[in-house]
Amino acid sequence: MKKIILLLSSVILNQVIFSQSDSTKKVTPSFAITGSVDAYYRYNFNNPKSYPYNSPTSFTHSNNSFELGMATLRADHSFGKVSATIDLGFGTRAEEFAYNDANTRLALKQLYLSYAASSKLKFTLGSWATHVGYEMVDAYLNRNYSMSYMFTNGPFTHAGLKADINLGGKNALMIGVSNPTDYRSAPGMPKSFIAQFSTATKDDKLKAYFNFVGGKQSDTKKLIQGDIVATYALSAKFNIGLNATLQSVKLADSSGAFKTSNWSGAAVYLNVDPVSWLGLTLRAEYINDKDEYLGLKNVFAPTLSANFKIDNLTIIPEFRFDHAANAVFYKNATEATKSTGSFVVAVSYHF
Repeated sequence: MKKIILLLSSVILNQVIFSQSDSTKKVTPSFAITGSVDAYYRYNFNNPKSYPYNSPTSFTHSNNSFELGMATLRADHSFGKVSATIDLGFGTRAEEFAYNDANTRLALKQLYLSYAASSKLKFTLGSWATHVGYEMVDAYLNRNYSMSYMFTNGPFTHAGLKADINLGGKNALMIGVSNPTDYRSAPGMPKSFIAQFSTATKDDKLKAYFNFVGGKQSDTKKLIQGDIVATYALSAKFNIGLNATLQSVKLADSSGAFKTSNWSGAAVYLNVDPVSWLGLTLRAEYINDKDEYLGLKNVFAPTLSANFKIDNLTIIPEFRFDHAANAVFYKNATEATKSTGSFVVAVSYHF
């Protein structure tokens, strides 16, 4: 891992020195500020009275309550070959997303610097949202408001150094070295290897992303995850998304021996937009947790969401059903059940 870090650093240094001959060219800086807000109401039909209110996935741990999601403010600035991004989040959603940081009700979602050595090579140093998975932390970027099990149990962020390489045509490769998953500060901790290969058809109707993250997370934990995301646009009004993932975790016991646990998941997203102001999305997700690393065993969770659009405002009524092979949900304070249903109405706005 140290050799990879030194190699990436030396390549960046060589590219910076080589590009100095172009530094006299006149460039115009660009600056953009964007942001979003979201809020929701959730009711679980079992009407649980305690946390997490039959909501095992991220950002919707409430019941019979109006809740604030997150306000975001993002600034992007570029000057020639160099660019910088600052992405801030405020609220409970930001707090969960940056759970390893302190005082995270105000969170640094992303903060990174990039240097485009050429049209085919770009280096980035800092912290950014993960490349793994189909769903995004910002509510307005998802058609379902509640999150998938794969999003919740996969990586959220990476802090490190990466290189984006244009391989020609529609093919691209990202490779990098990062802190352990979701750690922005990790003095003395091991490093992970991250990678993504992306490709698409000439008309961009089919796009595919092959994602990887792996490495020693601590003295007692090792993690490897492979992930595939694909999208296919059948028409201007109908497209399909697919996410499949496999995560292998090794945990050390008191004797220092490592035990391996695996879990996998897959989800299909059926997206239809019959008119410009209305979209419908059915997410059908299945989790295989035979080793019960997640404490779920097996879960099937279909979610149906509508998106009513008024300019940059989206209203999302949503019905969700979760069924597990073991009793992980609650009917009341003392009685457990294998199934639960929820209704959410959410609003998101972006600018």
